[in-house]
Amino acid sequence: MFTAFLIKYAEIGVKGKNRYLFEDALVRQIKYALKKCEGSFAVRKTDGRIYVDALSEFDFDETVAGLQKVFGISGICPVVYVEDEGFEKLGETVVRYIRDVYSDRHKTFKVAARRARKNYPLNSMEINMEMGGIILDAYPEMSVDVHRPDILLNIEIRDKIYIYSEIIPGPGGMPVGTGGKAMLLLSGGIDSPVAGWMIAKRGVKIDAVYFHAPPYTSERAKQKVVDLARKVAAYTGPIYLHVINFTDIQLYIYDKCPHEELTIIMRRYMMRIAEHIARETECLGLITGESIGQVASQTMHSLMATNEVCQLPVYRPLIGFDKMDIVDISEKINTYETSILPYEDCCTIFVAKHPVTKPNLNIIRKHEKNLSEKIDELVQRALDTDELIIVQ
Repeated sequence: MFTAFLIKYAEIGVKGKNRYLFEDALVRQIKYALKKCEGSFAVRKTDGRIYVDALSEFDFDETVAGLQKVFGISGICPVVYVEDEGFEKLGETVVRYIRDVYSDRHKTFKVAARRARKNYPLNSMEINMEMGGIILDAYPEMSVDVHRPDILLNIEIRDKIYIYSEIIPGPGGMPVGTGGKAMLLLSGGIDSPVAGWMIAKRGVKIDAVYFHAPPYTSERAKQKVVDLARKVAAYTGPIYLHVINFTDIQLYIYDKCPHEELTIIMRRYMMRIAEHIARETECLGLITGESIGQVASQTMHSLMATNEVCQLPVYRPLIGFDKMDIVDISEKINTYETSILPYEDCCTIFVAKHPVTKPNLNIIRKHEKNLSEKIDELVQRALDTDELIIVQ
């Protein structure tokens, strides 16, 4: 019965004179998401509203699922359009709407009319009262509750008359592309996909870099990361994934540096390489999935040691989350089951038995001098291995 959706947004509504830029970005993201859905649609912006009109048969559930992956949408309202053929005809349509949408009608309701077209013969209060009476006559088992109704029936008088009562939650946030671009250090774990999703929710376009260590990490480990990027890309749009061969750097660090400092020094070189790629691709910062104290490389001392090699800002949206908070989000965005597949990444392969948890920066810098003979060459060689995968 539904032929359209009213798209609600939250934060965009307070953007003042720049609001139209965010609305236009949201329209673009909606159009992109609907390309993957069965049917054809028109997306239009009018009078502070965004509508999705179905131009053909469509799969309702698939369409809603697609819209629920568009950042910036706070609510999705399935709408019935009615031509203005008089109030009696409108009443018949509303009665039919309630019959079709609500099988159990032992509910309270409230009519909320909005008369955007001021030449309509009844004002909003009159529409509310008259339509309430029509509904009660048709369904005496229903009752009015103007404070906390089970059903809030919205009737908007515009070029056409729009009827809706359901609001399906959207993901919220800001449309992707309105907040610049950042580089995500994407591993095969639970945390980094969630971190990328959270930053993208704030309107940031995501690129990603993955450090591969063949033969110590398998092609299945690499494919796992591609699969995770694909699940995040369902929300963010295409992700440019840079796959870097990190094996020679890891082996060189393993050979020249104290083993308890392996993770920190490797991490510092990952950040250096990620920042180099970020600058080349005009990213404005790095994103990691680090959370304070979760592992040895994520203590405050360790985070300071890795931060020291970066000039770009490092965004850590999970910094104060515990593991269950992160797992809950990963399950919500459908990355968890892929993240726990048993294919090791390069960080876990070369982890020390007793990693330092309070690294001293002066000592770390001193031990990094052991690498001076070859490390610049190895970093350049790693950059030259950059394999770009466009994940959609």
